[in-house]
Amino acid sequence: MKVQSQPLERQAGIQIPVKALAAFALVGLLAAPFAVYPVLLMSVLCFALFACAFNLLIGYVGLLSFGHATFFGGAAYFTAHAVKVWGWDPLAGILLGALGAAALGLVVGFLAIRRQGIYFAMITLALGQMFAFICLQVPFTHGEDGIQGVPRGRLLRIIDLNEPLAMYYVTLAIFLFGFFAVWRIVNSPFGNILKAIRENERRAISLGYRVDRYKLGAFVMSAALAGLAGGTKAIVFQFATLTDVQWQMSGEVILMTLLGGIGTLIGPVVGAAFVIALQNYLASSDFPVTVLIGIIFVVCVLVFRRGIAGEVLEFLRQRKNRSLPS
Repeated sequence: MKVQSQPLERQAGIQIPVKALAAFALVGLLAAPFAVYPVLLMSVLCFALFACAFNLLIGYVGLLSFGHATFFGGAAYFTAHAVKVWGWDPLAGILLGALGAAALGLVVGFLAIRRQGIYFAMITLALGQMFAFICLQVPFTHGEDGIQGVPRGRLLRIIDLNEPLAMYYVTLAIFLFGFFAVWRIVNSPFGNILKAIRENERRAISLGYRVDRYKLGAFVMSAALAGLAGGTKAIVFQFATLTDVQWQMSGEVILMTLLGGIGTLIGPVVGAAFVIALQNYLASSDFPVTVLIGIIFVVCVLVFRRGIAGEVLEFLRQRKNRSLPS
C-alpha cells in the first residue's frame, strides 16, 4: 500500500511558524484540564500517541498493519501485571510495557515483513488474533475479566498519581515524548530512507539499502510507541482487558489515522481527538455511535481524501498559490 505524504509545513507549501504554533499548543494542553474533564483528555492523549505510532508505519513506510492492537493491548497487560502483582513503580511498569511491545513487534515484524500489500496486512491480522486468543487463555491476564484495580501509586515515590491533575500532566509528558520521538524519526536520515522505500522500494534496493531491515526497524519502533500508549492507558484507567488486544482496536486506530490525515504529524492527533470526543459525547444518546462514526468515515473518505489535517493544509497551499503573482 503506497501512501503519499510529506511533513506538515512542506506538504502545505507554506511557511508555518512551527515554534509559535508549538508554544501555543503546549499552553493549551497545560491549561486544558481546568476546562475539560481530565480523564477524557488523558484518553485522547493515549489514543493520539497510539495513532501517531501507527501513522509512523503506514504514513512513512507505506505498511498497513491490522494487528497493532497486539502491541497496545499487550503493553497494557504487561504494565498492569507489573504494577499490581509485582508492585513496580508506574514508570517502570510503563517502560516494561513499551519494551514488551517492542519484543512483540520484533517477532511479528520478522514474520510479516517478508510480504507486501494485502498479504502483509493479513499476516499482521492473523498474528494479532492469535495473540488475543493467548491473552484469553493464559492465567496472568485473568481471561475475560482482565486485570482490574491497577494501583496508580506514586511516580518515583514522589508524585501521587491518584490526583487527577498529576496523572494528566504525567500522561501529557509521556505523549509529548512519544510525539517528539516520531518527529525525530521522520526527520532523521533513517526517516528519509523509510520515505524513499515507501515511494520506490526497488530503487531503494538498487541504491544498496537493505529495505527489510529498515522496515523491520520502523515496525519495532512503531510497536514500542504503541506499547508506550497502551501502558500509559493501563495506569490511567487502572485496568487492562481483552478489548485492548482485539482486532476492533486495530480498526479504531486505522479510523483515527485516516480521519486525521495519513502521513501528517498532527493528523493522527486530530483524528484521535475527534473520535474520542464523539464517542464520549454521544455515549448517552440512543443513536449507535459506531454507525455515526462509520457514516463520518465514509464521508471523509469520499470528500476529504487527505483527512482533516491534510485538507486544511491543502487549502492553505492553494490559497498561497493564488496569492502569488502570475
